[in-house]
Amino acid sequence: MPLDGLFVHSLAKELNEQLAGGRITKIHQPYPNEIVMVVRNNSQNYPVLLSANPAYARAQVTRIPYQNPATPPNFAMFLRRNLEGARLSSVSQVENDRILHFSISTHDELGDDQTLILTLEMMGRHSNLFLVREKDQRILELIKHVPADQNRVRSLIPGAVYTLPPAQNMTNPFGHDLTALAKILLDMDKADWPKAIQQTYQGFASLSAKNLAKHLETGADAMQTAKDWLAHFDSPQPTLYQIDKKFTFAAFNWDSEQAGQPYDTLGDLLDAYFQGQAEADRVNQQAGTLVRLVKNELKKNQTKEKKLQQTLTDSQNAETYKVKGDLLITYPHLVHKGMHSVQIENYYDNNQLLTIDLDPRFDGLQNANRYFRKYRKLRSAKDYVLEQLKTTDTEIDYFNQIANQLAVASPKDVADIKVELIEQGYLREKVKIKTKGKQTKKPKHVLSAPDQFTASDGTLIEIGKNNLQNDKLSLKKANRQNIWMHVQKLPGSHVIVHSDNPSQETIEEAAKLAAYFSKARDSANVPVDYLPAGKLRKPNGAKPGYVIFEGQSTTYVTPDPLLVQKLKHS
Repeated sequence: MPLDGLFVHSLAKELNEQLAGGRITKIHQPYPNEIVMVVRNNSQNYPVLLSANPAYARAQVTRIPYQNPATPPNFAMFLRRNLEGARLSSVSQVENDRILHFSISTHDELGDDQTLILTLEMMGRHSNLFLVREKDQRILELIKHVPADQNRVRSLIPGAVYTLPPAQNMTNPFGHDLTALAKILLDMDKADWPKAIQQTYQGFASLSAKNLAKHLETGADAMQTAKDWLAHFDSPQPTLYQIDKKFTFAAFNWDSEQAGQPYDTLGDLLDAYFQGQAEADRVNQQAGTLVRLVKNELKKNQTKEKKLQQTLTDSQNAETYKVKGDLLITYPHLVHKGMHSVQIENYYDNNQLLTIDLDPRFDGLQNANRYFRKYRKLRSAKDYVLEQLKTTDTEIDYFNQIANQLAVASPKDVADIKVELIEQGYLREKVKIKTKGKQTKKPKHVLSAPDQFTASDGTLIEIGKNNLQNDKLSLKKANRQNIWMHVQKLPGSHVIVHSDNPSQETIEEAAKLAAYFSKARDSANVPVDYLPAGKLRKPNGAKPGYVIFEGQSTTYVTPDPLLVQKLKHS
């Protein structure tokens, strides 16, 4: 289901149970439209992600670590001044809309008690996060300032009075009777029920309305069925589904025909669902330069490869130029200036007539010399072309590997990939700033940690998400007896199973992870090679992430995204 008013109803209940009465200890803004507010309650820290991202707006307790910018943005600094140390009184939903109020008890500049409302509106491209003073509804600050010419309905700038988005005059299904539903069921065709439910009741996305209509069709008592269906949002059972290789989620297991992955909390569910999508979006923002560089290098090398292949084809035909030169130098009297071609008996081919193109400016001997020059040039070029083809193919493989790593990268991996490209000479490093005649020292890059997973039997599995991680994981960190895995003959991650004798189930699970974090992610029956890490070797001068090996075993698996979520470390 989408994150509609019904799902926000469940979110508000869960967040209120987890956070109400807690104290705000830290506030960070890792990305332009998102803040992470750490609330300590019942001796536990809850990192609360409040996102006004146009595509991924949401509120949740998250367990995903976020890297914060060196300099906090102005909005984060403002929230720190006003909210750190304050107590979070409650979390509530506005009607059944996609709006959450975080009520916060604090003090003003004079020390008097005051209540501030941190309001998150989760409405697509209109999503926003406000800090509002309750007593006069003044907007103290907001994460996205909106000029008056872009929103003439209400003022979205600091100092303005906060007003709710325009009401849609629909009924909140929670706390009201469902009398209007009876009229829908009696007067309309079943095919029209979902649309009518959406138009009558607040907070229904189309998928939610269709699911309710489906339950109403099969239920014996329609009104009781609707009440029971809505009651699930007060006692959620978070579930992640995979349908046609795409993920969807629901506040409870609402599809008996589709097996889903259950989660303990809505926050865990949203972490699992949004991590790949939201992080891909963040990676695209952070790594735009890298993505363009990789695309350009791939295009350049692929074009170069085509030209080299054509030159190689020509060089393989070099003997034909020698034959034509031999024939012209044998029968020079048959050629006169002004001729464009000549037919000569080819004594290399049973005296069959061979048509030879001529340059009309030259006589027979001069044309023969032209063919001999072409022959010598192509013969000498062949070895060079073969060497260049090998180098170009290596470059193409390397950048295909980088492209695959960017496709599955998390924001923490982008810095590693950037460092690697700088070290390999593909990207220029920014000029160091000089301060008072002294050159500032650039901080040493700290390599991010590989992703960790736990097999069903408890075995640790680590996965390198970029070449620097792969090298360290496979060649320096791994025990020589640990099992190493990699998808066969395609770009992908290095996988280390921390066991010298893993079970067949663990081998299969690790192989599915290797297939998922590779270019074969969307394929079936993917071959994955595995062997002890001690058998890996890195040739001298090889690029990062490149290893050679022999004596491997191979297993065939199909990537399983739900298994990835199940085994992932929290």
